[in-house]
Amino acid sequence: MTSSSLARRLIDQFQHGLPLCAEPYRAMAETLGCSEAQVIDCLQHLQVAGTLSRVGPVFEHTRAGASTLAALAVPEDRLHQVAARISQYPEVNHNYAREHRYNLWFVLTGPNRAHLENILQELENDTGLTPLDLPMLTAYRIDLGFALEATP
Repeated sequence: MTSSSLARRLIDQFQHGLPLCAEPYRAMAETLGCSEAQVIDCLQHLQVAGTLSRVGPVFEHTRAGASTLAALAVPEDRLHQVAARISQYPEVNHNYAREHRYNLWFVLTGPNRAHLENILQELENDTGLTPLDLPMLTAYRIDLGFALEATP
């Protein structure tokens, strides 16, 4: 099995969940028909290449605290500076530019709504820009995964 084939199979098989056991990489290797060392090596290569940002749990935010989608209308010449400031918060799990008046979007998660409001206020105080705060009302579909291998 080539490394790119293993990488595609690894992502397809485990992007929605990892084995919850004492040796998850060994269990993944058994499922994929390779060694535990190959799984770990493949994950490390994907992270170094920037293909994979992290390996770890994703919590159901409505059960673990609060979250919001926020946006800022940032002058183009300050975009990188403001994005870097936002990315300093461990509560930020997405931060990206878009073509729109509100050109910098980010997702905040935290233990409660008051915590998020404090961060948004800090950002406003630091940047002089007022965040657009869009907490989710109803989830209709959320799935960050996608198939890499063609299915018959």
